[in-house]
Amino acid sequence: MNEHTPAEEFASNFHGNKLPDELSLLFEFEQEHGTESYSECFYLDSDGESALSSWSTDKGFLKMLMPFAVANGSGSVYAFWDEGKGKSLKEMPVVVFGDEGGVHVVGKNILELMQLLTYDTEISVYHDEAYFYKDEEEYQESEYAEAYKNWLKETFNINPVDKPGEIIKSAQDEFKALFDVWFAQYYNE
Repeated sequence: MNEHTPAEEFASNFHGNKLPDELSLLFEFEQEHGTESYSECFYLDSDGESALSSWSTDKGFLKMLMPFAVANGSGSVYAFWDEGKGKSLKEMPVVVFGDEGGVHVVGKNILELMQLLTYDTEISVYHDEAYFYKDEEEYQESEYAEAYKNWLKETFNINPVDKPGEIIKSAQDEFKALFDVWFAQYYNE
């Protein structure tokens, strides 16, 4: 019987691409602190392809997407999108696939997503937009949110984000048109 370590199982998500150091280090952080403990409802996952296949089972579609995390409490997933330009995983845009519809580029790369996680609220994903919202009166900080922010600053010199919409807008400005054209080949509402 061939048993894989959690790290090996997670690395199998990426179609043979080298796992970026950023994601390896985040995996180690999560192994130490637990899932959903440093950013609301977020956790790394090695079973996202089944969620993506609800959008399309076309091999060309699934080959260009590498799901790696659960994005919110209702089952949306984050995936790298290989736009076919020979980029490494750490350079690929990050897309969120909503559990009830909506697909949006939310970060230009993994570091932008990791910065978005410092906002410590789950992402809302609708057909026309994806966004993070925080009700300051209702907000309860995740147990290891401060540890995560400190780790991100120490490890990558990245500060917490106050306005996550700016990161999403910048990623959309750069990648939305390209992604929408690519995605339309496989999915039509």
